[in-house]
Amino acid sequence: MTPLEIGAWSFPALLVLIFLRVPIGLAMFSTGFVGLYLVTGSTNLALARLKSESFTTFSNYSLSIVPMFLLMGYFATVGGMSQALFKAAEGFLGHRRGGVAMAAVGACAGFGAICGSSLATAATMGRTALPELRRYGYSGGFSTATLAAGGTLGILIPPSVILVIYAILTEQNIAKLFLAALAPGLLAAAGYMLTISIYVRLYPNAAGTKPAVPWAQRFDALWRVWPVLMVFLTVVGGIYGGIFTPTEGAAVGAMGTALIALNKGGLSGRVLTEGLLSTAKTTGFIFFIVLGAAFYNGFLALTRVPQELSAFVVEQGFAPMVVLCLILVFYLIFGCLMDSLSMILLTVPIFFPVISALDFGMTTEHVAIWFGILVLIVVEVGLITPPVGMNLFIINAMDKTTSMIETYKSVLFFVASDIVRVIILVAFPGITLFLIAP
Repeated sequence: MTPLEIGAWSFPALLVLIFLRVPIGLAMFSTGFVGLYLVTGSTNLALARLKSESFTTFSNYSLSIVPMFLLMGYFATVGGMSQALFKAAEGFLGHRRGGVAMAAVGACAGFGAICGSSLATAATMGRTALPELRRYGYSGGFSTATLAAGGTLGILIPPSVILVIYAILTEQNIAKLFLAALAPGLLAAAGYMLTISIYVRLYPNAAGTKPAVPWAQRFDALWRVWPVLMVFLTVVGGIYGGIFTPTEGAAVGAMGTALIALNKGGLSGRVLTEGLLSTAKTTGFIFFIVLGAAFYNGFLALTRVPQELSAFVVEQGFAPMVVLCLILVFYLIFGCLMDSLSMILLTVPIFFPVISALDFGMTTEHVAIWFGILVLIVVEVGLITPPVGMNLFIINAMDKTTSMIETYKSVLFFVASDIVRVIILVAFPGITLFLIAP
């Protein structure tokens, strides 16, 4: 077989390994190693590539952002910031029809601003908001679906670990990606709240009522979340304003949330040790996937699959929007089966050259940023799309009285909201790009 044919066959081989439950990082590394051997006919070259690829990948200074953001999310959790955000949102929205569910979505958006992980946001807010939702008569399926959908805001509202990885893969400006994600993230939160409003009118028995909270208590609860706002403004504002680099901003955010947790009494020596160990384990897991993807994508580059695919698409004369929509549908389907980080690491090096070669009437940088936000959104939709939605399983496991079928039925309303949002962002790129300097 020619190198191009070997590269083309490597993708279905990789999918077979993934479906056989081989860890995604190991699957990509193994496929890349074997493929490199088949192309070059030498194990020595494959081993030499492993040495150089490991150094090139992990010497990237920007990757140090990942453990800092993970640590920031951990400190935010032990510092009780999730409870403070939920209580503040509940004070202003809880007495409305579906208000406690809306408050949960608002708290997820706020927590996502200092977490950067969808699964962590879903799990943390699930522990905080699920008991309140059930206490005030919200049905099990509606409650779990709301929290699963709200959890996806954790990775879209900046700062976001996945956006950092995307920026490294495509050599884009991290600060601009964070800024571009802000409007779509807020649009997502607003869309979920609108979905809740529609749902409780279609199914009035799915949500109970909560007494209104006095204004004094509302402002008191609002005052308690100022540390969250301060951390967010410091990190994102400082990065975009050029006060410090994204890595420095992540370190400042981690230190800020640590001080808040310490002041709240949630950061003891034991908790700090557990946080550092947990962050180290998660970082190692992420970095192994990054290495596997780097090795596999290096092999693909050698076979010229991305370049040939890009040239083929351009030669066919397909409309750019048609190609973009087909890629997004691909992400939507496979996002149900794979986690977002693996999907982006695996496919962006293949699809990004294709998108970059098409004419969308924008600069190359704007196309890259717009495409990155769209991919992130569509992949995250997979986290709440039946039958395999990771957020659904995490939240549903917290409520033993609710069947997965009930959660599936309710979450379809939120999936519909996501699809509408993707259509809007595809049709109007300016919503994503208007905050970025031309």
